[in-house]
Amino acid sequence: MGFLANYHTHTFRCKHASGDAPDFARVAVAGGCKVLGFSDHTPLPDGRWQDFRMYLPEIDAYEASVRRARQEQPALTVLLGMECEYTREYGEFYRDELLGRRGYDYLIGACHLTELDGQWIGSFDRTTTPRALAAYAAICTRTMESGLFAFIAHPDIFGCCNPVWTSDTAACARDICAASVATGVPLEINGLGFRKPWLDTPDGKRPQYPWAPFWKIAAEHGVRVVLNSDAHHPQDVLANYDDVAALRDRFGLVEADLSVLTR
Repeated sequence: MGFLANYHTHTFRCKHASGDAPDFARVAVAGGCKVLGFSDHTPLPDGRWQDFRMYLPEIDAYEASVRRARQEQPALTVLLGMECEYTREYGEFYRDELLGRRGYDYLIGACHLTELDGQWIGSFDRTTTPRALAAYAAICTRTMESGLFAFIAHPDIFGCCNPVWTSDTAACARDICAASVATGVPLEINGLGFRKPWLDTPDGKRPQYPWAPFWKIAAEHGVRVVLNSDAHHPQDVLANYDDVAALRDRFGLVEADLSVLTR
């Protein structure tokens, strides 16, 4: 058994992926997938953080490519989404423009960047101090509290730059998991981490993420989870299902019901 649904899929427009929506849809159908959600990195109205997202004028072509995938694969439920960094200044754009006027099916919250002392730092590589970890948990919490997002992508990406589990990483995980339960926003077990180079740590090799101790805490809190590939290339659209499912089963995590997105 593989992914029957994958809600985290990119296209070439984000500048670090290849292929367009119909290419991913063909591979998904061949692999037995029933629901495929596209969630490329959203353009922002002010052009901010432009190095890893499409340009705003590309949004119409992105939507057209998703419509084309729907037409070419009628047996596949194809959803239109975006992966978004949340700050309050973009809330209106996400709510009124993407979910409203443009009719997007869903948005993913993703905290690739963390606000610390008035500056934005990389969550993947600079959340290495207690204050930075607390700030990362805070931006994840604000993202969930906004009510705009179907789930939070790769919440454990601080595993990329923290080689060992500590009381500070545990506190960060507890804050994120508590917010997930309080808001009802699920957290994603992300398959892309298994395809990235693994870390050499004092405890041996491990994926940068998903980071197992995080998901142990998630299970203790009763967090609901979403399993996704986070595909950046068509051949990866259904990749690493066995890995993310094994982590789910190891800790007895329960998957969230996202069927509301297909209604």
